[in-house]
Amino acid sequence: MIRERLSGDLKEAIKAQDPTRISTLRLICAAIKDRDLNTRSDEGSGGMPESEILGILAQMIRQRESSADAYDEAGQVDMAEKERAEIEIIRSYLPRQLSEKEVRSAIATAIHDTGAASIRDMGKVMAHLKAHHTGRMDFARACACLKNSFG
Repeated sequence: MIRERLSGDLKEAIKAQDPTRISTLRLICAAIKDRDLNTRSDEGSGGMPESEILGILAQMIRQRESSADAYDEAGQVDMAEKERAEIEIIRSYLPRQLSEKEVRSAIATAIHDTGAASIRDMGKVMAHLKAHHTGRMDFARACACLKNSFG
C-alpha cells in the first residue's frame, strides 16, 4: 500500500513541479528499491514487507533530524529548514505515532510478554517492541524509557 501511495504521490509532485517533494519521494523510492534488491538476492523473495519500509522511513527521519541539528549548530538555517521539510514529507507516510502513555503501556506489555526481569533482557523487549510497533514508536526514546523501567 505504501509503495502505491509513494508512486502516485511522486507522479502528482512531478505534475505540480514541487522540487522538495519530488526529491524526497525519489530518495524514499530509491531506498526501498535498494533494500528490495538486497532482499531479493538474499531470500529470493519479491521484496520486503511493509514493516521494513516503515523502518526505512523511520531511519530516514532520524538521519534528517541529525542533519538538521548539525546545520542549526553550524548556523545554516536554510539547510536545516530543508531537512525539516523533508522530515514532514517522510513522516506523512508513517502511521500515527504512539503517545508517551501508549509507549509506556507497550513497554509494560513487552516486559510482561517476554518475561524480562532485568536490564539484561532489554534486547528481547526491544525486539518485541520492534516486531509490534515499527513505524509507530521512536525506539531511541522507548529504549530510554525501558532503562528507567528496570531502574
